[in-house]
Amino acid sequence: MSGNPAVVMRLVASAYTVAEKAGAIVRRVLHSGELGIVEKTGANDLQTLADRLAQQSICASLSKRFPKITIIGEEELPAEEVTEDLIENGQAEEILQKSCPAEYSGLKEEELVVWVDPLDGTKEYTEGLLDNVTVLIGVAYGGKSIAGIINQPFYNYQLGAGASLGRTIWGMPGLGAFGFQLQEVPGDTRIVTTTRSHSNNVVTDCVAAMEPHEVVKVGGAGNKVIQLVEGRASAYVFASPGCKKWDTCAAEAILHAVGGKLTDMRGNPYRYDANVKHMNSAGVLATLRNHEYYVSRVPQSVLQALKSD
Repeated sequence: MSGNPAVVMRLVASAYTVAEKAGAIVRRVLHSGELGIVEKTGANDLQTLADRLAQQSICASLSKRFPKITIIGEEELPAEEVTEDLIENGQAEEILQKSCPAEYSGLKEEELVVWVDPLDGTKEYTEGLLDNVTVLIGVAYGGKSIAGIINQPFYNYQLGAGASLGRTIWGMPGLGAFGFQLQEVPGDTRIVTTTRSHSNNVVTDCVAAMEPHEVVKVGGAGNKVIQLVEGRASAYVFASPGCKKWDTCAAEAILHAVGGKLTDMRGNPYRYDANVKHMNSAGVLATLRNHEYYVSRVPQSVLQALKSD
């Protein structure tokens, strides 16, 4: 498909290299020791210099090459000139070589919406829990997530000096998912991953109702979905409105590409149109398998506590 790749394949190929650039920015800011932390709505809702620079890099790079796409980023930043060193012009050649799924081959730039979380797991980033940190770029068409790119800037950081840091995984429903080894939790074991910093009684009641054999509390929505596809968790359960569309769009596409599912706590899909509200008000439930089981276990009290999206 290298002759004249479809727009969406070119966008994903660009987003891949852009995510890698953003990951390098995230590492650079950490190593500088000057995180530039500001509180947005409170101590659990932080923004750092890395969030700001990574978002500028992603949005400026993608809109330069694809001026008609809609980009929605997490951080509200003032309009300012982005310096040339933040612009990434490359494209991942291995993605351009792949055949675009037929249903997406004729899509136009202006039909695509890109959801960007430049640094998912900011609180964990500031606390040194680096394996929780991801860069998320999701592509949506017709309200559905159709491609996702997740960069883990500090993948392998525990290996110490000399280790090759960072990796990028990506996926498209109908094409597959790449950059990781798909693994599943053994079928008779239920391991639930949930929030480590945004818990409350509704969240804990819902997790308990799943009757898990084990609960894993980690930061970052992108990181939790990686737990699912690498066999470290069977379900990501977050019965709270704290998650946003830019947290789930990229991860949902990768999950769908390997047969998984991401919905609200009622089992309804989220929409990613340009004009939707950003909050995932009815919580997030994601699984690789047996989604219906987990939906069926959500207590009525939890559903009443959450608004429909």
